[in-house]
Amino acid sequence: MAPKDEFIREVDEEYRRDQMAQIWKRYNGIIIAVVVLIVAGVGGWRFWQHTQETRAQEAAVRYEEALRLSSEDKGQEAQTAFETVVKEDGATGYAMLARFRLAAELGQQNAENGASAYDALTSDASVPPLWKDLARLRAAWLRIDTGEPAGLRQAVEPLAAPSGAWRHSARELLGLSGLKAGDMDYAGRWFDQIAADRETPSSLRQRLAIYTALVAGGPVQATQ
Repeated sequence: MAPKDEFIREVDEEYRRDQMAQIWKRYNGIIIAVVVLIVAGVGGWRFWQHTQETRAQEAAVRYEEALRLSSEDKGQEAQTAFETVVKEDGATGYAMLARFRLAAELGQQNAENGASAYDALTSDASVPPLWKDLARLRAAWLRIDTGEPAGLRQAVEPLAAPSGAWRHSARELLGLSGLKAGDMDYAGRWFDQIAADRETPSSLRQRLAIYTALVAGGPVQATQ
């Protein structure tokens, strides 16, 4: 490097050092404050993440315990356990699962109570649309023996559309509602859709053989 170039480089570096010194002297308080805020922010974010992970783990343990009680047919204890998950873990996904399981537990004891719990899920704005549809379907299943066929069909028919996530269960329910009402044409239409759908689960196809035989037999005539 030529002496002239070396001199220019040294002058340039000295100028930059002087500028940095002036900036530090003028703004050192602000710079320190910004660094402190950044460090505090990162620390706070990591603490929040740790807290959320801890809460999720605790919720998982409580939910698993509630499932165990349910599997052991300890209905009242299971119900209380699911209620605890809903109350204490509302910010986690386990609370949503617990609300569905709680409705199922209530439905085993009293169909209408369980259906009403599912109704509450369908009217809750915080519940995603997909899960609202599931709650609506499960409420209809609980009311299939007692509800008005027209109201049941109005609630469930939109769920039986070809693109519906719950269409298989919805079509089965609608077909059964037709059988119960003695409306074999209505029942047959839904059973035909089950048969035509390539994605129909194999277990449902097995039941379908019984359903179509019942439709072919026609309405059962009451005898004296």
